Amino acid sequence: MSRPTGTVVVVGSLNVDQVVTVDRHPAPGETLIATSFALLPGGKGANQAVAAARRGAPTVMVGSVGRDGAAKVATSLLADSGVDVTHVRAVDAPTGLATITVDRSGENTIVVVPGANASTGTEAVLAAADTVASAAVVVLQGEVPADGVGAAATAATGRVLLNLAPVVPVGREVVLAADPLVVNEHEAALVLAQLVPGAEVPADEGALVATLRSLGIRSVVVTLGARGALVSDDEDPAAVVAVPSPRVVAVDTSGAGDAFVGALAAGLAAGRSLLESARQAVRVGAFAVQGVGTQPSYPTLDDVLPEVAPESESELESAPEDGTDGAQGVDA
Repeated sequence: MSRPTGTVVVVGSLNVDQVVTVDRHPAPGETLIATSFALLPGGKGANQAVAAARRGAPTVMVGSVGRDGAAKVATSLLADSGVDVTHVRAVDAPTGLATITVDRSGENTIVVVPGANASTGTEAVLAAADTVASAAVVVLQGEVPADGVGAAATAATGRVLLNLAPVVPVGREVVLAADPLVVNEHEAALVLAQLVPGAEVPADEGALVATLRSLGIRSVVVTLGARGALVSDDEDPAAVVAVPSPRVVAVDTSGAGDAFVGALAAGLAAGRSLLESARQAVRVGAFAVQGVGTQPSYPTLDDVLPEVAPESESELESAPEDGTDGAQGVDA
C-alpha cells in the first residue's frame, strides 16, 4: 500500500520571467542581439509549488501578485499543475518580475524586481495561518520579506524546509527551525556568517555541512550544481552523505534548483526520508535543466527521469560545477 501524502504549503514569491536567450552574455556596456524572447511564469515560491505538485504532492501557494495583466502570466501554471491558489492575494503593486538572460551553454544571469512579493509579510501569512499550520511540509525562501518567513516558520507545526536563497537576514530561531536547511555552498557560508559572525568558513563542503549541523540545525542539504548534493540529518548525525546527480546536457539552468526543492518537499510530505527524497530531487533537477524556462521544464510523475550512472558515486568530489541542479543562488 502506498503511503498517504501530506500537504506542501509554499510561502513565497510569484514572478513573470522575461527569458532572453543569447549566444553569450554581454560585457558591461555592450549591446547584443538576442536569439529569442519569452514571458513565462516564475518566482522561487511558485516554481517550488509547481515542482512539488507535479511530483504528486497536494500543494498550496501563499503569496502575492499585482492587479495587472502580468498576474495572469505569473499564476498560469499553478492551477494547471494542481496547486491551490486560494491564498495568492492581489495587491496594489506590480507583479514581481525576473529578467533572465540565458547563453548557449545554458548558464544564466537573473535580475529580480520584487514588486507585489514585498507584500507577503506577516499579515499575509497570518491570513493563511491555519493552512500553514496544517501542512506536512512548509517551504520558505528568501524572496519575500523576512517577517513573512519568520511568521510562517512560527505558524508551522509540520516540517519546515528553509531554502534561504537569497540569503537574507532572518532570526536565528527561523534557521534553527529548518528541517532541512537547503542552500548551495556559497549560501551555506553566508548562513554560517549570519549565525556566527566572524566564523572561519571550512574550505571542505562536507566540513561546512557538519559545522552548520553543530550549531543546532536539524538537517542540512547543500546543493553542488552538477555534482549533486550533500545531505546530513539525525538518521546518522555523524555522516554527511554525497548524493550524485545524473549527467545531462543543460539547455537552461534557471529555476532548476527550485525543481530540486519542490521535489524534495514532495518526497518529505510523502513520508520518505531526507536522503531518499534528495536522491529523487537531484534527478528532477537534472530533468529540468534539459528544458527552457523554469516551471514549463518541470517533470510530472509520468515523465522519465534521468538516471545516475553507477560510476557517479565515486566521481562526485571531482565533477565540474556546471549544469545540473542549477541551485546556485541564481534561479528565479
